[in-house]
Amino acid sequence: MPDAIAYFITWTIYGTHLPGSEKWWNKKGYGLLPPSSRLEQWCRNKLKYPIQTLHTCERIRVQQTIESHCEIRGWKLWAVNPRTTHVHVVLTASLVLPEIARDQFKAYCTRCLRNGSDRWTERDVWTPGGYCAFLDDEEDLDNAIEYVVNGQDYDGW
Repeated sequence: MPDAIAYFITWTIYGTHLPGSEKWWNKKGYGLLPPSSRLEQWCRNKLKYPIQTLHTCERIRVQQTIESHCEIRGWKLWAVNPRTTHVHVVLTASLVLPEIARDQFKAYCTRCLRNGSDRWTERDVWTPGGYCAFLDDEEDLDNAIEYVVNGQDYDGW
């Protein structure tokens, strides 16, 4: 296991953050990449389902599901912020890789959303994968919490 004190995890709603996006985009192994309208349009044309965003009541249910899951697993949840197009989580989960925690959150949140609304059945809810970062010290942890709770335009995230 890495020596990280916490993880910063983000995942997106299906189709809301396409490769090539004007807001830049991450590619595993390559990091942040510049916009490409042709790539974004190509990806948009490949979508199997219409793009949907989370309503306020769904965001609340996603947050409650994550809080409950952390409590059951004994993980320390520092911050959670379900947005309309993506979800941010900062947590400490000893002996668990961030990708495992992320995938568990996505699975339980999918079940919660599908139980609460027909609009999420018979379709993908989330984009595959997501972003996971290791937070190595208190400063990294404080910055991630601040970003998740208070700001979504922080340079460097």
